[in-house]
Amino acid sequence: MGLKLLVIGEGGREHCLAWALARSSQVEQVYVTPGNGGTATEPKCCNLTLNSLDFAGLIRFARQEAIDLTIAGPEAPLAEGIADAFQAAGLLLFGPTRAGARIEASKAWAKKLMHRAGVPTAACRVFTDIQQARGYVRDTPVPLVVKADGLAQGKGVTVAMDTDTALDALDQLVRLGECGRTVVIEEYLSGEEVSVLAFTDGTTILPMLAAQDHKRIGVGDTGPNTGGMGAYAPAPLVTPEVMARIEREVLAPTVNALAREGIDYRGVLYAGLMIDREGTPRVIEFNCRLGDPETQVLLPLLETPLEEVLLSTVHRQLEQVHLQWRPGACACIVVSADGYPGPYRQGDPITGLDRAREGALIFHAGTRQVDGKLLSGGGRVLGVSALGAGLEQALALAYAAVGEVDFTGAYHRPDIGWRALSQTK
Repeated sequence: MGLKLLVIGEGGREHCLAWALARSSQVEQVYVTPGNGGTATEPKCCNLTLNSLDFAGLIRFARQEAIDLTIAGPEAPLAEGIADAFQAAGLLLFGPTRAGARIEASKAWAKKLMHRAGVPTAACRVFTDIQQARGYVRDTPVPLVVKADGLAQGKGVTVAMDTDTALDALDQLVRLGECGRTVVIEEYLSGEEVSVLAFTDGTTILPMLAAQDHKRIGVGDTGPNTGGMGAYAPAPLVTPEVMARIEREVLAPTVNALAREGIDYRGVLYAGLMIDREGTPRVIEFNCRLGDPETQVLLPLLETPLEEVLLSTVHRQLEQVHLQWRPGACACIVVSADGYPGPYRQGDPITGLDRAREGALIFHAGTRQVDGKLLSGGGRVLGVSALGAGLEQALALAYAAVGEVDFTGAYHRPDIGWRALSQTK
């Protein structure tokens, strides 16, 4: 009998997780809840209708089906303590406890942890009084970065190049409710952004390949922030020397600081970094889970069976694992709905996926199956990933596949990878 696994979530990250796990000969069945139109038809996968915050229902199902390991995809259930609930029930779950998830759920808490640990990051001020925050913005030279302290589903960060934008960002955070009640205002960091994700069992740290996400909706990284419009890996910006600095100056001190806080951190530690011209890394923010769309370029390159890495992390045996990566590169192009990241169209039929699959991997993000038809059902609809001998080939294959996909109002950025490509010319 093979492993029976449960993946919690409904986006492109979760489809990619399910795909990566299901392709292993050691895995018998992957349940995904609630899943999407892609996981509904993925071999060895089955969608459920359980809510990701219904911990009692998820635990009941895991016991009933003898699930060997549950994987929490998004941050919300981790921040609410799903790992604690599963541990109390004697069940295995991949992901940090509620205390560990604070590293993403509270930017102010994460900043304090970094300062105590000596981790390089932007200087900041934290406010719980919006009028005091307004006064600080008026008196402080721009640019500034204005952030909601809590989880805001990608809507809580504004890079303000002028004072009016910063003040408007504060007004927007007030409208977010609880997650925007505490405000973090940071200095603006110059350089290039990169994502370095690592598996850790609280002692051993295994960094993945560096990836670069494209968060803005528009060409040349313009317009409002999104959940991510595309990514690629490996990012040439992170040389072996820079990666060694990231491990030494960011990852190791952070994991050690969590341990000193008495936090049992087992899962993924995701460092969103700014790298300056000298190769100095500084932390923009930490996340407590796999990234989306970074997952869609990292897992296709991972040769080590994913379930072995996840189980070794949970069992604190990560020192026995050596991550192996296939040569070449992977690129992912996100296809979004008309209107995203604002109010967007839904319910449009999607066609062309069979042709697109001939040269790429299609990971569903916001889709659903209705009466045998695949319909759009989210802001980010699909992630089209492709492998290549190098970045240029991976991008060419991914864009060729995107050209086959069709639904009303479909949008994608035509310049994913532009920073890396400009450095090679």
